[in-house]
Amino acid sequence: MALVLILQLLTLFPPALYPKPWLGAQPAAVATPGANVTLRCRAPQPAWRFAIFKSGEITPVLYRDVSMELAEFFLEGVTPAQGGSYHCCYRNPGWNLGVWSHPSDTLELLVTDQLPPPSLVALPGPVVAPNANVSLRCAGRLRGMSFALYRVGVAAPLQYRDSTEPWADFPLPGASAPGTYSCYYHTPSSPYVLSLRSEPLVISADGSGSLDYMQGNLVRLGLAGLVLISLGTLVVFDWRSQSSARGSVRP
Repeated sequence: MALVLILQLLTLFPPALYPKPWLGAQPAAVATPGANVTLRCRAPQPAWRFAIFKSGEITPVLYRDVSMELAEFFLEGVTPAQGGSYHCCYRNPGWNLGVWSHPSDTLELLVTDQLPPPSLVALPGPVVAPNANVSLRCAGRLRGMSFALYRVGVAAPLQYRDSTEPWADFPLPGASAPGTYSCYYHTPSSPYVLSLRSEPLVISADGSGSLDYMQGNLVRLGLAGLVLISLGTLVVFDWRSQSSARGSVRP
């Protein structure tokens, strides 16, 4: 019984000589219902069989017997039900029967007419000093998206960014940053599949700079007043000294 368990574990978790493949989607991992999508599984070494697995299912959903490092799986007229998390594996002719490679990294296939809204936050914070900078981060749930930043009152996008991460950063100078912003994202290959707009983000100016300036002026005025008082005291003291001297020299 123990030997059978060990053999099963070796089948499920093969050693490092079975490196994982790469899984991608063309034209993108986001598609509208009815579109055609190609899943491409690329092995780091020659293989003879490829399989696509979907999260939540034990058996492969697609097979391909190809004597090369690349296998393509064509999905025609995809439906929202075909969306989900996928990974692929491959087999080598020299491996033991039933042994698959390590699975590829998970690919999230999203079949929808509209992407979920991103979040928009300010780094380091939404209150900005005039001489400082702020960065607005628009974050979605998918990598490889195109992001756009909008400012309330301006019709055209303020900035565009393509990003390999699930987010994009938009730097703004602190002096002109105060205002209300929102953002959205879309796939570069399918710009007509847009996300909903993020919740609006208000950036306000930090008044500490003006307060410091006022405090500095008060300090300078105070010092100037002390100097004037000191000069006045010296003038009065000098005048009295001269008056006393003139009184003492009279016959």
